[in-house]
Amino acid sequence: MGENLKSSVQLRRAVVLSLGLTVAFVGLAYRLVDLQVVRHPELVEEARRNREREFLRQPRRGDIVDARGTLLATSVSVRTVCADPVLIGDQQALVARLLAPLLGQSELELQQKLLPRVRWDAETGRAVTNRYVVLARKVPVETWEQIRKVMASLEPPRDSPLPRAEQRFLRQLSRYAVFVDPWEDQMRWYPNQSLAAHVLGHVGLREVTVDGVRFLETRGADGLERTLDAQLAGVRGWRVTETDSGRREVVRLRDQDVEPRDGWTVVLTLDAVIQNILESALAEAMQEHRPRNITGIVLRPRTGAVLAMACLPNFDPNRPAEAPEEARRNVILTDHMEPGSTFKIVVVAGALNDGVVRLEDVFDCEHGRFSYGGRILHDHSPYDRLTVEEIITKSSNIGAAKIGMRLGEQRLYEYIRAFGFGSRTGLPLLGEMPGYIPPVQRWYKISIAQIPMGHGVAVTRMQMAMAMAALANGGVLMRPMLVERLEDRQGRVVAAYQPQMVRRVVSEEAARATVRALKTVPTREGTAPRAAVPGYTVAGKTGTAQKAEGTRGYVPGKYIASFIGFLPADQPEVLIAITLDEPQRGYYGGQVAGPVFRKVAERVMQYLGVPPEPSPEEPPVAWAAGESSGRPWVDSRWQQTN
Repeated sequence: MGENLKSSVQLRRAVVLSLGLTVAFVGLAYRLVDLQVVRHPELVEEARRNREREFLRQPRRGDIVDARGTLLATSVSVRTVCADPVLIGDQQALVARLLAPLLGQSELELQQKLLPRVRWDAETGRAVTNRYVVLARKVPVETWEQIRKVMASLEPPRDSPLPRAEQRFLRQLSRYAVFVDPWEDQMRWYPNQSLAAHVLGHVGLREVTVDGVRFLETRGADGLERTLDAQLAGVRGWRVTETDSGRREVVRLRDQDVEPRDGWTVVLTLDAVIQNILESALAEAMQEHRPRNITGIVLRPRTGAVLAMACLPNFDPNRPAEAPEEARRNVILTDHMEPGSTFKIVVVAGALNDGVVRLEDVFDCEHGRFSYGGRILHDHSPYDRLTVEEIITKSSNIGAAKIGMRLGEQRLYEYIRAFGFGSRTGLPLLGEMPGYIPPVQRWYKISIAQIPMGHGVAVTRMQMAMAMAALANGGVLMRPMLVERLEDRQGRVVAAYQPQMVRRVVSEEAARATVRALKTVPTREGTAPRAAVPGYTVAGKTGTAQKAEGTRGYVPGKYIASFIGFLPADQPEVLIAITLDEPQRGYYGGQVAGPVFRKVAERVMQYLGVPPEPSPEEPPVAWAAGESSGRPWVDSRWQQTN
């Protein structure tokens, strides 16, 4: 009986053991099926993510160079320096002391960044310590190499007496605690600081998300950097590779490696030397006359190629945020103004082209006081009878008004539009304004007298320069050029741009006659003798317009003074336009803008190697106020006459 009982117990034990083994094998089989069949795709993907990494490869932003290859804007490689607080342990003070001088940060600030921080991971249900913190962005590669050397100095020598655990900690600290982000970044650098800043513009950072990964990318923010951003930015590449347990790349297991296409090099029509000549002359005038702003343009009338363009106050595109918004605005394109007497070239050229006047025709300038439409128009001097040529020479408001009346409202309006006013010039920069030319239907009775002298219209400084360039170019209006060509990194031309003719404005004969009159302006008898350039014949026009502000009308004491001229007058090489907004010491265009024109012209002619003309030099003369003050009426407001 005892043996039967014993056998029964053994049998039950065997059955239980068999069932247990069966359940275990069934569970194992289920687990294997779950891992190998049911969850196989998910686990394969997770394993791939653990061993594979995809790196975006940022293209190098293209350079901007001047017409002679001088570097104006370029990109330098920089890195994002990071740290692993876990590997740093309790050595935050030591690491901060080593890195603070190299990163330009305080030790206390770095210590705070290096402290480990614990957060709760809702997915895993565990507390997690951060293993990644950004210490500094835009760190030059040279600085990163210095950081590596400093951190490497913490590694103990092989014969160190320190305990093995401490040696292991220091080895990890020196090698892996401080590292750089795999994303290779770049920093835009303008080697000439503020030179041509309003043309080049500047860049900014924009957050971009690619395949769920967010990062900061350099993008153009203003100037050519923005309008040509697509050409300068290039095309991203990428690399898909496998890593080992230490997250180091296994090069032989690279799956995809697509090279980025670097941005094109933009070759401008600008000449850095001429740009520097212009900016230096403007800076001297800024100090002397204390205007609100001063601008200059140097271009070739035959092609429209801009050789220099500058606005002061200026800014450094390396640090654009440090400059006020007023200094960053390119007022040559963005600000409207009443041009004043420089606008007289439009009515005179149009009248000559239509044959309604000749340079020899005489107009009665009413001894400087002319009543029209219930208003009184004044000249700065009591002129009696002036020829059309002398009206330009003396800048007579009354004479220009009477020429406009003879030309007629409709034809005057058509010539204004033909010269490009009321339309953007097409310069590849943002913010250009079209100006405002009221249609004839909105003209007042006095408009035909007001507009020929440059009042009652709103233009930009670039429009005024291009209109004068049309006369220098034989009556053909050109589109201004800033970009000559695009090149790849090997210097191969990707795209080349040619001068573009907009339209013929007046005949060559009418343009030649107008130039003949303009040559008298920078002479003893004209309004700008101080704009004369020894050895060269200059053709140009002064302008002095009293500023209008909203409903206040013309504001006493506020003027815009300008001089636009070209030389040599009969075969122009360059046109130079100088404008001062609210000069404080003098305000006539011939008085304050003419000398700046002369200074720039002398240096540019010498730099370009343009030989002096064979004609004898006119003896120097002292400046005489002989130009319209820009105050066409008795005072700042229109006044009724008896």
